[in-house]
Amino acid sequence: MIKAGVRETTATDAAAPAPGRRAPRRPGRAGRELGRWAWGLAGILVIALIWESYKLLGPADGVVLGELRVLPRTTDLAMPHIWDMGTRLAEPVTRADDALPLWSVVALAALTTLGIAAAGWLVGVVVGIGLALVMQRWRLAEWGLLPWIVISQTVPLIAFAPVVKSWGSRVEIGSFEWQDWMSVALIASYLAFFPIAIGALKGLQSPDRIHEELMQTYAAGYWSTLVKLRFPASVPYLLPALRLGAANAVIGAVVAEVSTGLQGGIGRILIQFAGQASGDPAKAWAPIFGAIVLGLVAAGSIALLGVILKNYRRTEEAA
Repeated sequence: MIKAGVRETTATDAAAPAPGRRAPRRPGRAGRELGRWAWGLAGILVIALIWESYKLLGPADGVVLGELRVLPRTTDLAMPHIWDMGTRLAEPVTRADDALPLWSVVALAALTTLGIAAAGWLVGVVVGIGLALVMQRWRLAEWGLLPWIVISQTVPLIAFAPVVKSWGSRVEIGSFEWQDWMSVALIASYLAFFPIAIGALKGLQSPDRIHEELMQTYAAGYWSTLVKLRFPASVPYLLPALRLGAANAVIGAVVAEVSTGLQGGIGRILIQFAGQASGDPAKAWAPIFGAIVLGLVAAGSIALLGVILKNYRRTEEAA
């Protein structure tokens, strides 16, 4: 007993901080959030520095290996200065007297695409979680569905989008008529459901066996176990999947707008402004920046859901 007590005291003393020294303080939530923003801003600054450094020091004809150009030309036509691109955003989109500023045109197009992507994301959430519930409930369904879910993501969207638009144009149910934006939303959901289905399945299967047995001792049925055990346990897996699904929905919406020719979205002005790059190279980069911001907004909006479910996010926050 004495020896055990000595060993226990020694281990406790070793874990305690030395006299006169304070234990290190872990940064709070506000500090971690500030650190994330600081690292994100630092990453943007590093990219801008690399861009301008290559433009200043790189060869005018780019880096060529054999007959293959691996890095672009450094001319103003191919690589405008960052400040030129920023200045162009504040200028009118055209030379017309009533032309709107370029940033407002990009913002309006981004809002249109965001609405379509949100509709596709919601469909992807319903389909993804539904498939995850089926695969979690029946192991045979998981064996049969999971390989096809993975294979589905290998279909190229550029070839798939016109087919979806063609099929959608033939849908008529009473007074209901399929709209072109619905085809874009469907394609966005096609990309969004995959990470949601995989993340939800992993989360629903995450509870320990001892917790499942505890629910059985309480005579809890499938639905009670699902609501009180499996869904809360899946939150740390589901929230990252929802963020990835939101970003995928934006990518799918932009690509589908390009492929189907839908007017009003940011995908359309990407093609339109790219055709004007020879005379106005800085203008062509505006919708690219808009698409980047759109993806960040879509993924960051899931943080609001994370605030509501903060009591179930301990594993994700620790990671």
